[in-house]
Amino acid sequence: MEGPNDKRGGGRRPVGLAVRLSYGTIDELVERFAVNISRGGVFIRTRDPKPVGTPLHLELRLAGGEAAIRGEGVVRWIQAEAPAAHPRRAPGMGIQFTRLDDASRALVERMVELKERRGLAPGVVAPAPIAARPDGTPAPTRAPSPRATPAPAPAQAELAAPHRVEQVAAGPARVELGLPATPQPVARPSRAIVGIDLGTTNSCAAVVKDGRPYVIPSREGHNTVPSIVALNARHRVVVGHLAKAQLLTNPKATVSGAKRLIGRAWDTPVVQEIRAKFPYEIVPGDDGVAAVRLGEETVTLEQISALVLREVRDVAQNHLREEVNRAVITVPAYYNERQRAAVRHAAALAGLQVERILNEPTAAALAYAYGRHLNQRVLVYDLGGGTFDASVLELSDNVYEVVSTGGDTFLGGVDFDNRIVDRLLARWEETTGAPFPGEDRVALSRVVDAAERAKCALSERSEYPVSLPYLALRDGEPVGLEALLTRDELVALAAPLVDRTLDVCREVLLAKGLGTKDIDEVLLVGGQSRMPLVHEKVAAFFGRAPSHAVHPDEAVAIGAALLAHSLGSAEGVVLIDVLPMSIGIGLPGGRVKKIIERNTPLPARKQYGLSTTRDGQTEFELAVFQGESGAAAECEYLGTLRLEGLPPGPRGMVKIAVGFELGAECLLTVTARELNTGREVRAVMSAREGAAAARRKLEQGGGAEAAKAETGNFPAPDPAARLQAAAAAAGGDEDPVPTSTGALGGLLRKLFGRRTEAR
Repeated sequence: MEGPNDKRGGGRRPVGLAVRLSYGTIDELVERFAVNISRGGVFIRTRDPKPVGTPLHLELRLAGGEAAIRGEGVVRWIQAEAPAAHPRRAPGMGIQFTRLDDASRALVERMVELKERRGLAPGVVAPAPIAARPDGTPAPTRAPSPRATPAPAPAQAELAAPHRVEQVAAGPARVELGLPATPQPVARPSRAIVGIDLGTTNSCAAVVKDGRPYVIPSREGHNTVPSIVALNARHRVVVGHLAKAQLLTNPKATVSGAKRLIGRAWDTPVVQEIRAKFPYEIVPGDDGVAAVRLGEETVTLEQISALVLREVRDVAQNHLREEVNRAVITVPAYYNERQRAAVRHAAALAGLQVERILNEPTAAALAYAYGRHLNQRVLVYDLGGGTFDASVLELSDNVYEVVSTGGDTFLGGVDFDNRIVDRLLARWEETTGAPFPGEDRVALSRVVDAAERAKCALSERSEYPVSLPYLALRDGEPVGLEALLTRDELVALAAPLVDRTLDVCREVLLAKGLGTKDIDEVLLVGGQSRMPLVHEKVAAFFGRAPSHAVHPDEAVAIGAALLAHSLGSAEGVVLIDVLPMSIGIGLPGGRVKKIIERNTPLPARKQYGLSTTRDGQTEFELAVFQGESGAAAECEYLGTLRLEGLPPGPRGMVKIAVGFELGAECLLTVTARELNTGREVRAVMSAREGAAAARRKLEQGGGAEAAKAETGNFPAPDPAARLQAAAAAAGGDEDPVPTSTGALGGLLRKLFGRRTEAR
């Protein structure tokens, strides 16, 4: 909400002002505070008002300290306390809103509508109308007339007591993201459904209109929006191209590459290894996942992704001239369960209802084959800005069946850039005789930018001069970097990375007993796949040139849009996907027992019978991991399954069926049922304790019971026996639900209609 162009206070530093109200809930605030607010501003009762023209970072808080309204404003007028001889009036100040976040705007509108519906209570002297002040702020409400017999309106009850006003900072009170604290369900689903490619480097939306799919251009005329969020000099959050513009000048407050970290636990080795490579600060979040520091705030990666998704949504709405709140969103095929759930949550924060989470290689195959009635086996080679996926799909008319998939979520264009950065920093040391000043984030960002430019230029040229003057000061003199990079150097640096992608392709083929000659077409997708070296090595590996039938930057979004368009159609697309990484349970000694194997077709379900290991046992706990290693330390920790509310009984007499269910989108659901009575018991999947703590428990030979001193939640007798019972159940007392696999499974689905369709 931007106010009129007004320079009053424009040159003054904003004051951070927190106003603590006496209302305990939002509903109470709406009911009792509405009389003090208008669409243009708010009247704050205080005996210590700020001078007229003071710019504010404003936060209205509930009695418990929770923020209700956040934004910026300017003091437009003040009202002193009237002498006792005059009618009573409340002292305070009128504040004009100049900016509110979306949630605050909605709350203000709710309060104003309530005030307009209610009108004035009998016997209450009317406040000045909202329009009485040209700046839009409400006039102060006067107390009820002494002659009035009816009780005063609830909103008038506190007029004698000023609000508690605190100056919390001389600068911004906090970073205003404009996102809801918790996502709200979409009230009225939009007619339009877009496909969104949420990328590491860039994101975009696509739509099908008049039967033609196309990528929606951004406000700047680009087909993609940079997946970057930044805090600008005015302490405001900017997204996309505006954020990218300050990547070099303010790298510490500019977040890029969130896709690599979203949904990952802070204490995992991979996060600890890469955090030093980012110019911004990566910190632990409240729930144990990796987060980032933006200004003085800790911001989750889900919030960062939500801001990018909201920007993409706004681009789509501006182009289509209608509301858009439904989307099909793509993710890397090799994303684990927590990462997929995190993307869903980010979308909900952005006001999007996710119709389907779609794997990127599958989306690319849709863009390639949709409407062509092909009968082929293709391999999608998806090398993007931060991740790599390889998937083999069997295409038959409108059926797209993934038969094998693999990938590396830390292999992409950024890693190619980093190889060049390392070479340039080595040149710096050779020429200056001193290490590069790594603490200078601006200087390092300039080197990273030069590396990316060199990589792109050397795809077309044989050499590229790098010139970076004034990178640092040495003995008071500016020192720069001059280097000439050649294509041969780039090939030498990049070849090991391309070879890693081919190793993944080889493993994906071998997992299903396939060879390169069994592949009809190879589709190159992702911006980094444009590199000539990638084309050369892929062609040599498969014995044929890769296909150029899809746009490497747009294919994923186009495929998502095509799936979105097909939702509800009688001839809809049939997608049969697979589990990218095995899911298992932790065992004593830090081991993992696989429950659902990698490349199992989805949806999938398996049940295992467990029994209690001690008399009176009412709770049970298992750690759940995802990965191919038999060691918990090398797998991704998904969370801890806690079964609570078991009926007490003798040891071994209470039996439980634990079910692992994977939906079409590879999202994990865990259920539990007590078999003696058939009564469902509550199963809670929790990842709050952190990956390191879960692995430590397993290495010590137990689960939550063994760690009572640490968690205080469970009794501690015989933890190893209980986990051994779980291991025995996983090895022998198995009652899996049969699931078809491979081409035969696809044929059965075609014949009998068992489909994996978006709902």
